[in-house]
Amino acid sequence: MNKAKKQALGRGLSALLKDTSTIKSADEQGAEQVVGRIMEIDINAIEINPFQPRTNFNAEALEELANSIRELGLIQPITVRKLDYNKYQLISGERRLRASKQIGLQTIPAYIRLANDDESLTMALVENIQRQDLDPIEIALSYQQLMQELNLTQDEVSTRVGKQRSTVANFIRLLKLDPLIQTGIRDELITMGHGRALISVEDTDTQIDLYYTVIKNNLSVRETEALVKAHQNKTADKPVTNQAPTSFEINENIKNNINKYFSTKVDVKLAKNGKGKISIPFHSEEDFNRIMKIMNISE
Repeated sequence: MNKAKKQALGRGLSALLKDTSTIKSADEQGAEQVVGRIMEIDINAIEINPFQPRTNFNAEALEELANSIRELGLIQPITVRKLDYNKYQLISGERRLRASKQIGLQTIPAYIRLANDDESLTMALVENIQRQDLDPIEIALSYQQLMQELNLTQDEVSTRVGKQRSTVANFIRLLKLDPLIQTGIRDELITMGHGRALISVEDTDTQIDLYYTVIKNNLSVRETEALVKAHQNKTADKPVTNQAPTSFEINENIKNNINKYFSTKVDVKLAKNGKGKISIPFHSEEDFNRIMKIMNISE
């Protein structure tokens, strides 16, 4: 009797999935029959979500997760979007999916959702940001992608991910850092706090120089902030002059010819207003008389 009931349930579930195979959005009629269900689905029927923000997967951590799943099973189901009958797209849980494939599982428990592309992108990014151990650059890229793909403001992104707008802004600002420094954050050579301190340095070469100084001396975030402030104060002390172009130029050939003519190093200075002066040095009375003679000047 129990066996018969079980077989009947299996046939009913199969029929349900076939009957709803064309439903792809939560707005469509009959969507409530599919959305929200947790089922064991074919692991090979799941395609990776192109909106997945995670790009780095630590091999050692993945092996540990695989061993845990082998011993205890998959405790938390993955989340997928139903595309068609027995065809799904991953929304969140790529580490769990990879680890399950690694130990040869044929099926995996999945929380099924229906969504259009925009909804899928939002779910993928939001759920990964909230549930996965993304590095700061991956989170920043996720926020940026939400803004670009869905044409959202930082305020709207903060509402969707449940974070303060200032938090979203601080992550996105990390993308202003030189790619070398962004890689340093991802590789945990420096923290997000170090990166935020370096952002205020606009010159890229200087930014990278300070980055290397931070790593070499193993500076804390506060020490990095002090280093950046000292650099900025030093730069501010240097006078900034915006010289307008002069009305004419004195090239080096002319200066060399003047030096040869007087047989001494003549100082030629030209001001931005076109005025200038020529200074002819002499080292003795005899040298002075020599210059006078050259200039055809007599007492």
